[in-house]
Amino acid sequence: MKVRLRFTKHGKIRFLSHRDLARVWERALRRAGVDVAYSEGFSPRPRLHFGLALSTGYESLGEYLDIDLAPGNDLDPASLPDVVNPHLPAGMVAQVAVPVAPGTDSLQQAVTSCGWRIELVGPRPDAVAAAVEAALAADSLPTTVERKGSPVALDARPAILALTAADDLVAELATQPRSLRPAELVRALDPSWVEGRVLRTHQWTLVDGARCEPVPLVGTGARSATSTPHATARAS
Repeated sequence: MKVRLRFTKHGKIRFLSHRDLARVWERALRRAGVDVAYSEGFSPRPRLHFGLALSTGYESLGEYLDIDLAPGNDLDPASLPDVVNPHLPAGMVAQVAVPVAPGTDSLQQAVTSCGWRIELVGPRPDAVAAAVEAALAADSLPTTVERKGSPVALDARPAILALTAADDLVAELATQPRSLRPAELVRALDPSWVEGRVLRTHQWTLVDGARCEPVPLVGTGARSATSTPHATARAS
């Protein structure tokens, strides 16, 4: 059986790298007595499958992890957060877990966009509002990003599905077919700006043209599909 688990990442734990985060989960599941399936071969590893990597230093309201349980495991997925939370470090909380049906897309395949709240250090609010207005009105937004250690010219505009300037930048950025990271958005708006705290607020999947979270929080209404015609138009 495969279980999909949603968890938070706040505070000092945000400075863990993606690889270190995997080690934290391996240790927490082992200490909690969760019987996880292992890969085959010379050096077996727990079969854990993470969603889209979160940059070191970023925080999140909802990260995702798929866990392959060992055959014969009778663990109730709904009980997994209570079982594992005592063994997680401060700032990381397992929120909810659900079984995953066979054939379900991986998290890497399923997530099409992410919501972000981005603190900016330095610029005046009126300058941020003007830059956001100009970006949304533009047909293209050329910038240079780094991919695999090399600079790549990129039009950032198609990946900006939504963008507002409040106390912070609030954005929805595509992850497919070409992704745009928060730092790259900030650079595209103004290369002199510096980002402060960055929070991933949502990861969205598309189901029958509407967006849903991979694992909603029970009782919050987060599962309710929200039509995103603007997102579909900009991503196409």
